[in-house]
Amino acid sequence: MAGDGRVRLSVFKGREARLNRAMFWILAFEGPLTIYDICKRVRTQRPFRRTGYSVVNRKVRMMESLGYVERIGTRRTKAGFEAFLFQLTTRTYLAILLNQIDLDTFIGEADEAQVLSVLGVLASLI
Repeated sequence: MAGDGRVRLSVFKGREARLNRAMFWILAFEGPLTIYDICKRVRTQRPFRRTGYSVVNRKVRMMESLGYVERIGTRRTKAGFEAFLFQLTTRTYLAILLNQIDLDTFIGEADEAQVLSVLGVLASLI
């Protein structure tokens, strides 16, 4: 846990956390995209101008194996190939929300029903 009371998930830690976050936001706002389309949109952001296709490809494949993105179909490219379309999973949306929540604030401001609901879900995981 970080010093500010937020939970830091492994996907948002380390030196490539910014790229993960950028890819997640792109997929969240633009919907299903191919790896090439994700790469094009990542490159429009200043810190990632020199990010190569192979880096984005590797990250998307890793995120797929971890369950953060999923294949939902294919699309024919201009070159005539079939490219997979990727979208975020519900696990990713939960990770983004958990990354934004300050647990101290949640515990202090949540009503009894919300606390019991979260407690029930967490207890079922143990």
